[in-house]
Amino acid sequence: MRRGTERFARDLADGLIERGHRPRLITSHAGPPSTVVEEGLPVRRNRRPPERWLARLGFEEHLSHAPLTYASLRHGGDELAHALHHADALAAARWSKATGRPSVFSFMGIPRDEGFGHRRLLGRVMRGAVEGADAVVVLSRAAAGRMERLLGVEARVIPPGVDTEAFTPGGRRADQPTIFCGADPAEPRKRVALLVEAFRVVRRSLPEARLVLSQPRRPASAAAAGLRGIEGVELRDVDDHGALLASYREAWVAALPSYSEAFGLVLLEALACGTPVVGSNLDGIPELLDRDSIGRVFDGDDPGVLANALLETIGLAGDPATRAACRLRAEDFSRDRCTERYLELYRELLGR
Repeated sequence: MRRGTERFARDLADGLIERGHRPRLITSHAGPPSTVVEEGLPVRRNRRPPERWLARLGFEEHLSHAPLTYASLRHGGDELAHALHHADALAAARWSKATGRPSVFSFMGIPRDEGFGHRRLLGRVMRGAVEGADAVVVLSRAAAGRMERLLGVEARVIPPGVDTEAFTPGGRRADQPTIFCGADPAEPRKRVALLVEAFRVVRRSLPEARLVLSQPRRPASAAAAGLRGIEGVELRDVDDHGALLASYREAWVAALPSYSEAFGLVLLEALACGTPVVGSNLDGIPELLDRDSIGRVFDGDDPGVLANALLETIGLAGDPATRAACRLRAEDFSRDRCTERYLELYRELLGR
């Protein structure tokens, strides 16, 4: 699972299952409908109706599955619905109204001023989702502030958790100074192009340095083509957990130069592996990267400024105390703590 939201859903489900609860997951895909059990979690995959016509008309994408989500909720005996996407949250709100049972909407990003105007109905769907939910949850104080300013909703803050048993320190770092970025290069707000430019600056001081990037979902895409052939840059498929874990462990630095990042789960996973991190001084990232003993934040979009942060953190990787400091910070955001926070919320809503 590549996307942070997908990993969050699986981790929360696992935490609930371990505590004796019986969650189920409703999602959608392009194939025929199916219901399977994956590692103890029942998963209902509804067929996602075609959406290209929505995009051509300027509408928000990822809306066509919402009626089927609602139907699946109505046919279940769930006590509570928890949505991770605004279209599903709208379906959950309608289900709550029909059944009298509570719904939660965890918004996994940061609301943006420009975000509601670029697609038709997006603003209306988002407002319906947050106003219809019994509780709205975001990942950071930065996201909560933006949610209140743009939508007038007071959201609760529950940071995501990392599975500290699945992401652990181990082995030696790579022989060469290695920077790893697990973000999708095809996503503009991840600013992987800025990282590549900064890496070129880093190699002036460390000619042997390497930059390992996540292979784009479509290897033949323009994003992948633009990264091939750059000296010192490697594209790696990290969809498999073992490959992702090895990449975090061998790296001297994990970097995420994103903007509009609600938290930065890939940085948290790196910290759990004992690897120091570099992130932008924007939105939710500084709430995680709050001390110099675990990495650096940088300002702006100057490759030289980012390169300096990377070089300083490469130096930090050589400090024997760094691995323990990173691990200690990650334990503040364990999967168990996240699960318990959500259970407290569920109990509160069910007790009303």
